[in-house]
Amino acid sequence: MKGNVFQRGKASIGFEEGPLIIGCASVAGKKEGEGPLGELFDVIEPDPMVGRETWEQAESALQKEAADLAIERAGLVRSEVRYLFAGDLLSQLIATSFGTVDLEVPVFGLYGACSTIGEALCLGAMTVEAGYADYVMAMSSSHFASAEKQFRFPLEYGNQRPFSATWTVTGCGSFILGKKGGHVRISGITPGKIVDMGLKDSMNMGACMAPAACDTICRNLKDFGREPGDYDRIITGDLGQVGRRILLDFMRNNGYSIRERHTDCGIEVFDSEAQDTHAGGSGCGCSAIVLAAYILPKLASGEWRRVLFVPTGALLSSVSFNEGQSVPGIAHGVVLEHA
Repeated sequence: MKGNVFQRGKASIGFEEGPLIIGCASVAGKKEGEGPLGELFDVIEPDPMVGRETWEQAESALQKEAADLAIERAGLVRSEVRYLFAGDLLSQLIATSFGTVDLEVPVFGLYGACSTIGEALCLGAMTVEAGYADYVMAMSSSHFASAEKQFRFPLEYGNQRPFSATWTVTGCGSFILGKKGGHVRISGITPGKIVDMGLKDSMNMGACMAPAACDTICRNLKDFGREPGDYDRIITGDLGQVGRRILLDFMRNNGYSIRERHTDCGIEVFDSEAQDTHAGGSGCGCSAIVLAAYILPKLASGEWRRVLFVPTGALLSSVSFNEGQSVPGIAHGVVLEHA
């Protein structure tokens, strides 16, 4: 034990009290609003450009809207938020830098690909628990068009998508962490390590990320001395249908069966058949908006008592892909409990 935190096993940290999520917001795009969780999102933007001139500016607008709404929900004003931990998928984190400049809050810009909200919550929780801030914000975003433009093809190219591909979520999730208020507590974290199985298919990111998700889940269970049954749900980030099957196989090979309590944010956010999203959803905004709109309300109501939230990320860039590099994966675990 060090102060109010406990080092657990190889990588995990358990908090004696644990910071509370005292405010959150989800801002989603039109396609996301038409999906199974549509009625749960705080805001649905019908215009993919959000009234801006570029896709990148539109994503920044999503961040600004989600940040202000989360601060309002927490009963705070901007000046009370000491630090912001945030990121996106774009080069140099331009969605975050332009989207949060008006907040005038010190920023830690993060890149964990689609796992970024997990990284932000881990760092924010440690900061609050250690007493370095009374309130911090964790936030991440993505936009279908800005991501496709950067990582794949121009939209007007109209390329055919393989069935293993996922659909980048347009949306932003924002969370305020503090020591008082709220009904969901972060009781522990298991930061992930980079796992590289040598896969190179950028159109099958679920397969690239599944080994990292397995590694983080297994380490969380070992570090905290738990079994899968100690969690009401184990929820990964962006594996989609293909990645989920691989994860379940990997977990079974490690001696754990999680099929009955596992789901994936990328599967929950879209109706893959009706909306033609193939393997499911992905992007920095995917896990973030599903956490804010779907997971936290179930924990706050007590329907779920403890959840292991594991956002996943594929660590590639257009440069690494064009140079023929593999696609490493990472996954960060956040233990959420009803307070």
